[in-house]
Amino acid sequence: MVGDGRRPAGKPLRAAQEEAGVPPGVWKGRGLAAVGLAAGDVVTERQAELLLGEGRHPDADRIEQVLLAEGKTPAKARRATVLGRPIEHNQSPETEDAKERTAWLGMDLVFRAPPTAHIAWALMDDETRRVLELCQDIARDKTLAWLEDAVAEIRWKSGGKNRARVRDGLIVAVFRHYKSRAADSRPLLHDHAVVSIRARRPDGTWGNQTADALMKHIVAADALYTLLFMEEVSARLGWAWEPREVTPGRRPVMEIAGIDQRLIGWQSTRRQQIADALPLLTAQYEERQGHPPGERAAYAIACQAADQTRSPKRTELRSLSELRAAWRDSAARAYGADVVARLAERARAAAAATWARVRPVVDVALAAAETIAVVYVMRGAFAHRHLLAEARRHLSYALRGRPHQPGLDEQIVQTAIDAYTRPVGRGRMMTAHLHALYPRDIEDQAVLRPLTRNRSATPYQRARLAAGALTARVHAARRADRLNSRTRPRTVAVPAAPGTRPRPFRSDRKAGRVPEQRTDVATVEQTRQTLEAAAAKLQDGIRDRAAARNRRPQPTPPTAPSPQPGPEHTPSRTTGGVA
Repeated sequence: MVGDGRRPAGKPLRAAQEEAGVPPGVWKGRGLAAVGLAAGDVVTERQAELLLGEGRHPDADRIEQVLLAEGKTPAKARRATVLGRPIEHNQSPETEDAKERTAWLGMDLVFRAPPTAHIAWALMDDETRRVLELCQDIARDKTLAWLEDAVAEIRWKSGGKNRARVRDGLIVAVFRHYKSRAADSRPLLHDHAVVSIRARRPDGTWGNQTADALMKHIVAADALYTLLFMEEVSARLGWAWEPREVTPGRRPVMEIAGIDQRLIGWQSTRRQQIADALPLLTAQYEERQGHPPGERAAYAIACQAADQTRSPKRTELRSLSELRAAWRDSAARAYGADVVARLAERARAAAAATWARVRPVVDVALAAAETIAVVYVMRGAFAHRHLLAEARRHLSYALRGRPHQPGLDEQIVQTAIDAYTRPVGRGRMMTAHLHALYPRDIEDQAVLRPLTRNRSATPYQRARLAAGALTARVHAARRADRLNSRTRPRTVAVPAAPGTRPRPFRSDRKAGRVPEQRTDVATVEQTRQTLEAAAAKLQDGIRDRAAARNRRPQPTPPTAPSPQPGPEHTPSRTTGGVA
């Protein structure tokens, strides 16, 4: 609640927040009305202690006083302020299994902008800083709204076998932080959204949310937040985005185009600390296991490196204005004052080049093919949420910050499910329909199967190769459909502009007849009028030349051309044609 610092004993919370330069926490979510709060209200220390620490009503003190004045016993007055099951239930001797569990009452969701957004927020002027903070607010709130509308579930009965959507929505306490935990306090604009596990069931009673429903959709929520943040930044500041490969062979991240890439290394000092600790931990793993770590083991080692290099909480508190002045001075010393001063100018110039190169068009069929190929190669069996996350990533790559139509991500997912998937198992899992991905055509099998089974490449590299092959198949199928559906070339050509020389009928010389014309009535009539006008014009020209020589025009002979000199016309080899 006071950022990354520690509050001295006896200092009020608001004074500590002002000294640290962090804003006070605010309440968010549609579930606030059920506890008498409103979105935007400041989170007080007592409210957070009651709701997020004890699972009770945020205004429990006043409610208890009213009930005690009415003659209720202290136990009943306290029980009336508890939302759902009391946390003391875990200490009850009647619940042997529950005694070993630790009650938890909230989930911390962290909303963090891309690194180049932190750089622009820290080093540019105050107006740009406020705009970026507004973009962060909008993207975060929309993502939370999607979670409470489409994801959040409430459970009840034994083992939580009954589940339904939460009745009112979520109750969330949002706290904004400005810097990382690195020793030199690098800029890191991020929000901690502490989601209360307490929510109301459809019948109005209080219970606990299903944590697994929220946690399973974290990746899809992350992709949605990034997509929305990019769109807000592009709409308000006119900047574009481009993919940046952080680790070779891994999924790229989206960054603001034109921001000097060296500043990312200056800002991401924690990443360098983790990278420095990885070789030793990897060597220890190989010594214990006798082989290099796989994907899961490598991820676990990276988490271990992050924990070991995590700095302790700092005791000094610095305001945001002091931090921004120190950040600008540090970046200017490292890379020059000109690099810092021209950040906005270079971002606008790069955006103009990006908008001129990238079309703001999303092909749903191609997006569905690419989405299913990537998810299938990366996971094998997957659920709706995995496709949704990849579809949102595709929109980020394709649009580069331009707005997308609401529901376009779900449309891409549904197209992918309808065209390329089949159910697997008894749950909601599915997998790719191999007859759709690998048709019986030997050439397609020769292209796709080695790509998805090439173990020497990383999973994402194999996924991108499979996506390229599948989208190429879609293009080929479209070209074939266009060629098959197109009528035969018209034998009568309509001139594109007046004065164009008309083309003659093409006859079948062997059969001695003119092939059937595949034209409509209007086209035939227009062609007839054009040919008659051209023939009349030609005859007029012949008469004019003959009159100029004081000779009468001779009719065209039906046989071979006459050897006599003169302006007689030589007929064409086609019957009835006009040359």
